[in-house]
Amino acid sequence: MQIAILLYAGVTALDAVGPYEVLSRMPGADVRFVGTETGPLLADGGALLLGVTHTLAETPAPDLVLVPGGPTTPTAMVDKEILAWLRSVHEGTTWTASVCSGAVILAAAGILKGRPATTHWAAMGPLRLMGAIPRPDERIVRTGKIVTAAGVSAGIDLGLWLVGEIAGRELAEAIQLTIEYDPQPPYDAGHMSKASEPVRKRAKQLLDERTDFKQTLVKPRIAWNRLIDLVRTGK
Repeated sequence: MQIAILLYAGVTALDAVGPYEVLSRMPGADVRFVGTETGPLLADGGALLLGVTHTLAETPAPDLVLVPGGPTTPTAMVDKEILAWLRSVHEGTTWTASVCSGAVILAAAGILKGRPATTHWAAMGPLRLMGAIPRPDERIVRTGKIVTAAGVSAGIDLGLWLVGEIAGRELAEAIQLTIEYDPQPPYDAGHMSKASEPVRKRAKQLLDERTDFKQTLVKPRIAWNRLIDLVRTGK
């Protein structure tokens, strides 16, 4: 099974690497990190490099495509090469998946139009704007062959869920044990419904600090593209 994990500058590392750690342990998995060109990309936070091993053009028919998120999601949302590739490969995938705000990139490609999906809590508004139906209380949402996961750490859950669907529960549990994924967080503030108002405010501040100002410049273009889409299709 060929698994293509999309990378772009500013991607959140765990969005991509979390699922990779799970999916790469599945027998027969051929995992590649794909992007517009091969080579290193700086991940979210500015201190970690991830490597694109294959170009989009070299990966025309993956069995599973996974789109991670990050603070630079707006730029990927208007990248014509990425969007065209997603539309093309989605036609032949067995699974099309996303983690965090990667769902908004899928939505920008038209793949989530009218479909329920989840994403990071901070991206629920853009997800709705792009025509999807947000499911903020669900960690993993499946619609046919499309599977979306909530923010960042949910990518590990998504990877295990996919292995279970592809190769069975026993293997999924064996991989879970192999990576010793037995989360016991010291705090219980991992969902908006559990966090206090001061914690929510601080979390939003932390996200704002990681957002490159340049990313805000493409937001009017995204909104304009969506408006044109609504006028043309009525959806």
